[in-house]
Amino acid sequence: MMILGEVVGRVVATKKDDNLVGYKLLMIQTVGENNVIVAGDKLGAGVGEYVIVALQYADLMDAVVVGIVDEKPMFKEMK
Repeated sequence: MMILGEVVGRVVATKKDDNLVGYKLLMIQTVGENNVIVAGDKLGAGVGEYVIVALQYADLMDAVVVGIVDEKPMFKEMK
């Protein structure tokens, strides 16, 4: 499953599992919800950017950034 979210911060971990070396850990707020998850990122996403996050992507990480959205998504208002 994939979700859309906005990067709202970074998590700094000076010590982490060897399998996480090379990943930045980002705090992602899911669009349409008030949930914040931590996702690994190798693409270079920054705070304020919208990203596509794959959930259950790998054995070690539950969430990985797999895309950076080019422009802010437009949402139709729900009735």
